[in-house]
Amino acid sequence: MINKEAKKVSRQKRHLRIRSKISGTQERPRLCVFRSDKHIYAQLIDDVNGVTLAQSSTLDKSLNLEKTSNIEAAKAVGTKIGEIAKEKGIEEVVFDRAGYIYHGRIKELAEAARSAGLKF
Repeated sequence: MINKEAKKVSRQKRHLRIRSKISGTQERPRLCVFRSDKHIYAQLIDDVNGVTLAQSSTLDKSLNLEKTSNIEAAKAVGTKIGEIAKEKGIEEVVFDRAGYIYHGRIKELAEAARSAGLKF
C-alpha cells in the first residue's frame, strides 16, 4: 500500500524551501500569510532584526466581519495590512505564501494588499 504524505507536512516542506530563498529587511519586510480553517493572518516581518512590524487578521474587531473564513475576509485583511504598511512608510514587501498555493484566499489577500499600495 502506498502511503501518501499529509497535506500539512508537504506544505511545511514547501514553506521551508521558500524561506531558504527569501528574507525580509527593515526597508522591504516579508509579508507572511497563514491560513487556518477559520481565520487568515498576515504579518510584516523584519527577519534581520527578528521583529514583526505590523500584523492583521480576521480576529481584528475593527474589520467587523460576519464570516472569517471566506474570500471577502481575506480581501479585508489584505487591505488592512496594506493600510498599516502605508502608515509605517513601507511601500515594498517580499510576499511569503508560506507553502500555500497562490489561489483562493491567499491570492485575494495578495491582490487586496497590492490595491492598497504595496508593491511585490
